[in-house]
Amino acid sequence: MSLILEANYSKKIGLPGYSSHQFMVTLRTEITDINTVQAESDRLYGLLQTAVDNALQKVGYLPEAAPKNGNGNGNGYNGHANAPSNAPRNGNGHSNGNGNGSDRWVCSDKQRDLVLKITDENHLDKNAVEQLAQERFGKNVKALNKLEASGLIDELFVMTGQKNNGRRFNARPTYARSA
Repeated sequence: MSLILEANYSKKIGLPGYSSHQFMVTLRTEITDINTVQAESDRLYGLLQTAVDNALQKVGYLPEAAPKNGNGNGNGYNGHANAPSNAPRNGNGHSNGNGNGSDRWVCSDKQRDLVLKITDENHLDKNAVEQLAQERFGKNVKALNKLEASGLIDELFVMTGQKNNGRRFNARPTYARSA
């Protein structure tokens, strides 16, 4: 009798500008002796880990670095009056980077600004905020819709112990996780 052993390994690396790279490899093998499961599992894990780590070392596309003020608006003019007249704008006075939509957030501008403000003022690791969005919504921060961004903002308030709608959060709530 033969048994099918399937193993997968995935790794995600946070990058600047709320970006990330992820790679996953899955292998399936057939074994004939149940006593070899542990050894074969260890062998597969080593192969998978090496393959994923080697693939992630090939950086590929990286988004442009965020401006030093950390607000993610692209070219640093931030809609100010001293911006050149040809600086791209997104309709609310903010410049939108290089004009190709790569800095576009799906949520509202106010939500974007609040996420960035909470992150900057509390010196939160942007990769950790990105990971939180991935864990909660399966998306990067910029791809969150208004409802999802609202949930992320609530999580950030909880993490930082800030007020939200007149309430003060001091502890992180526990959430039921589905398997």
